Amino acid sequence: MNGQRIRVAILEDQQVFRECLAAVLEGAGMDVVASCSQTASFLARVRESVPDVALVDLRLDVQGRDMATGGMAALQCLHDFYPGVKALVLSGDQESAVVEQCLSAGAAGYLWKQSVGLNEVVEAVQRVARGERLMPLGLAWSSPLQGFQPQQEAVSSGDELGKLTLREREVLGYIAAGADNLKIAACLGITERTVKAHITSIYKKLGPENRTQLAVLACQLGVQRPASV
Repeated sequence: MNGQRIRVAILEDQQVFRECLAAVLEGAGMDVVASCSQTASFLARVRESVPDVALVDLRLDVQGRDMATGGMAALQCLHDFYPGVKALVLSGDQESAVVEQCLSAGAAGYLWKQSVGLNEVVEAVQRVARGERLMPLGLAWSSPLQGFQPQQEAVSSGDELGKLTLREREVLGYIAAGADNLKIAACLGITERTVKAHITSIYKKLGPENRTQLAVLACQLGVQRPASV
């Protein structure tokens, strides 16, 4: 950040936790420019203040809550309208499908509330602000920092992508966007069987163990995702 103070917006429904996060981040030399419990007010503050990092809780326990007003909707809006704001999810949800959905919605990182402390959240915000991607342990590869995986320590870039054919890169981009095999086949005009063959080849070349790890790896390598799926 070239010596500038990191500007952070917080979307978190639990007031005590939200205030604690704000105090810790400000104590670490950051500016908390928004601290909200609801998506609408959060996005309004983001529009006004344009933070560097948005710390987002997925499940907001507020009256009348639905998917249109939850953290996932906030992620999508950040991705679509505020691409310069790096979203860092802080959630208790450990479902790999949810993590993959957040990646597809443009999240730069995902932290499990159960496995990170406040100091680690501070470090995560700093890393995301520097352009790193952070993933939970158990989804990607091991990390010296408990609870998340820094992109730069995982895999490096051009050499890995150089192993793939152009078509395999296209398939990988759709996987990163959350598309299933049938959708990929339809978008690329090939058979589902051919898609499976490409994915098998990608697994062999890059080495992940499952589709979620593959999606994480695609994001880490900066694979271009399709504009719409």
